[in-house]
Amino acid sequence: METDSEPYVRLASLRQLHQAMADMNKARSLADTLQAVADGVVQALGYELACVNLVGPDGDLVVAAFAGNQAAEALITGRSGSRESWDRRLNMGEQWGDLIFIPHTEGWVLDDDDVPQWYTDGPAPRFEDEWHPSDRLFAPMYAPGPQGGGNSGELIGVLSVDRPRNGRRPGAWGREALQMYAFQAAIAISNARLRSNMQRALVRLERDQQALRASEESFRQAFEYAPSGMAIAEMGGDQHGRILRTNDALCRLLGRRASSMRRYAFSDLVHPEDIGTLLRTSAEGGRAELRLGRRDGTYVWVSLRNSVVADAADGPRFLLTHVEDIEERKRRELQLAHRASHDSLTGLPNSAELRSRLAARLCQRPQSAHAAVADAMDAAYGHPAVFDSGGHTFDFSAAAEPYGAFDHHVHAVAPEDGRDDGAKGLAVLFCDLDGFKSINDRFGHNAGDAVLIEVARRLSGGVRDGDTVARLGGDEFVILANGLGKADAQDLAVRLRGEIIQPIRAEGRAVRVGASFGIGWAHCGMTADEVLKSADERMYVEKRSRPKQHRRAG
Repeated sequence: METDSEPYVRLASLRQLHQAMADMNKARSLADTLQAVADGVVQALGYELACVNLVGPDGDLVVAAFAGNQAAEALITGRSGSRESWDRRLNMGEQWGDLIFIPHTEGWVLDDDDVPQWYTDGPAPRFEDEWHPSDRLFAPMYAPGPQGGGNSGELIGVLSVDRPRNGRRPGAWGREALQMYAFQAAIAISNARLRSNMQRALVRLERDQQALRASEESFRQAFEYAPSGMAIAEMGGDQHGRILRTNDALCRLLGRRASSMRRYAFSDLVHPEDIGTLLRTSAEGGRAELRLGRRDGTYVWVSLRNSVVADAADGPRFLLTHVEDIEERKRRELQLAHRASHDSLTGLPNSAELRSRLAARLCQRPQSAHAAVADAMDAAYGHPAVFDSGGHTFDFSAAAEPYGAFDHHVHAVAPEDGRDDGAKGLAVLFCDLDGFKSINDRFGHNAGDAVLIEVARRLSGGVRDGDTVARLGGDEFVILANGLGKADAQDLAVRLRGEIIQPIRAEGRAVRVGASFGIGWAHCGMTADEVLKSADERMYVEKRSRPKQHRRAG
């Protein structure tokens, strides 16, 4: 092309230029594209040397490809020049369209900047358009603009060319060809970068997909083969709590098939008493201990832990539920709790449990300021104090505002002493065995224990469901029976005494004990100890009222 002159251009030159553009567009990678751009300048545009300076991420320009001189290529490839130095070069010299030509008469000021460059030797020019060894020609490459043409895009690199083969500065055709080539090179480089970015994105996507598949497989295996129960359930909406998937361990624990489990929500399987616990646990994504129903109708205690599986766009989607069988632990806990609250010999509630049950029925009313005023006015006027002042009614009776009263509590009221008016209350029967010490002394503690066990059995069999029979200690028993009138309580004491005085087999012999009963009445305002003390005192009154020989039958 160096021998061509306007207006004549050889067809072979156009073919060379076309082939160079085709080669740089066919390159498979960004590095190959950059090298094809440099090679095309040398092969098709008639320059001995060509360098591709590419804008890097930091804005500086790095020598990315070189063609025409292996020594120069080894010297400067990979080196970079600052953007500031390159901007100074592109803003000086002569404008040849989009090209920048800096003649040797001006270029000397650039000799000491940090742009990588090579030096060529040669004689001084003999005529006006002859190429000088220190002349510089740059073809800026801009990313394609929004309309696909012009240099409205950002700078992506600069083509540096040197030493035209014909030894002359390029004419109009040569300049136009270099400018057109730089424009096509910018497109090829942009496309190569896009392909490279896409390939890297595809590689990352494939790695992410492989990691996701591996994670999903790990989750599937951990879910399916977990030694404890696992389930995935819906979260939110009309199907909240519906079971979507279960593992074998959970199906075995509940005795249900996986296909049938998908017909249920956890609320369908939980014990009715544990529904509230389940709902709180589900809402909080926390943990709880509750009972789940087996296929055979029984329930098993489980520890249930929820993890919320969230979607980045839609928020919480599923509940991952871990279900652990804690039946054995619960059984041990219940046994320990039973031992702590029940007598080890008779199996009856012990003294602490008796006081707890009794206290639960009694609301306490500490003496408040209003109650103190009410007591004083009651003493003065003989009735609860109620009076009106300025349109406001004040009731200072203790019942008006029971300090410390329980919400929804049914107050225990004792029948009045001295008459049976049909009132019913919480009867407390204090039972003390007569003649028990002599059995222990004569026949030993084993015989005494046998008597206590049989008395406990007879007392338990003689009361209603819901009544409490407790062993207070030694040979003392207490019965709590709610909803009895005075006559009912006395009849109950007579019946129980009749049961106790029947012969008892102990250590191979028949023995007998008697029983003394004291009947007390619990009412709100009393403490448990005050109620028991009242019944105990009445028992001793009853015991002393009978001759000693009549306290034990047989």
